[in-house]
Formats: sequence, structure tokens, C-alpha cells
Amino acid sequence: MINEQIRDREIRLIGENGEQLGIMSARDAYKMAQEAELDLVKIAPTAKPPVCKIIDYGKYRYELARKEKEARKKQKVIDIKEVRLSPNIDTNDLNTKVGAARKFLEKGDKVKVTLRFRGREMAHMSKSKYILDDFAESLADIAVVDKPSKVEGRSMVMFLTAKR
Repeated sequence: MINEQIRDREIRLIGENGEQLGIMSARDAYKMAQEAELDLVKIAPTAKPPVCKIIDYGKYRYELARKEKEARKKQKVIDIKEVRLSPNIDTNDLNTKVGAARKFLEKGDKVKVTLRFRGREMAHMSKSKYILDDFAESLADIAVVDKPSKVEGRSMVMFLTAKR
């Protein structure tokens, strides 16, 4: 809230240089802000009494936007990368897939390992669980199983996350 929008009976006022000016009516504070040719901005509306500050509102908005941008720069977005396998996968193919998953994990992404079943392979789902276990075992040095393997429709899914 800014200037005339502040309707509280009394507020705690902070001057333009950060000094405490005490508790006063919002009208007096607004007059002081006008004399300094600045704006009266409510900083902490939930405090008792609410805290207002005499500052240049445009500059205040700019500072807030800059802080928000800095915070966004620092945060890491975690993607989920998928590696698909089939029950009759060969050792070399499996090693290639493990290498791809390793690359994803080193980048800091989560890996979703999907074992897809087609046709008659559906009858032997339980026998193929060892493929996912081997996959997790070969990445045990850098990854930990986030969600253990479970059957979802025609596939078996497991999630891996990089170790902290």
C-alpha cells in the first residue's frame, strides 16, 4: 500500500535513512512524506502497529524486482529424465542406458527408469524386476532409489535421485 491507501489509525514510521520516527497517525506520516517529496509505503502490514517507511516508491519496486530476480537465478530446477528399457534388453544396451542415466544424475536431474512390456511379455512381469534392480545397483555409487519399482499398467517404473 502506498500514500492515501494507508487507512490505519496509527502506524510505526521509519524515515528515509532508516531511522525510527516512532508511532504516529497515518495522516501526519503522509504529510512528512510529502514534505520530503517521497512516498509513504507500508512495508509490514501484519505488524502491530503496521510499519510504514518514507521512500521513493519507484526505487522500492525496482529493488524488490532485483532481489526476486537474484533469488530466481540461485534456484536449481530439477527435471525428470526418462530412460526406457524392455524386458529382453542385452547387457551392452543396458550399459548404454546406465551411461545415459549417469549423465542425467550428474547434471542433478531425477531419472525415471521405465521397463515397458508388450504382448506376451506381460505374463512374465515379476521375473523382469531384476533388470530394474541391476540398473539401480550399477548406479549405486552416485544414485539412490527415490521410489522403488512398481507396476503401472503395461510398465514397471522406478525413480532414481543423485546422492547428496
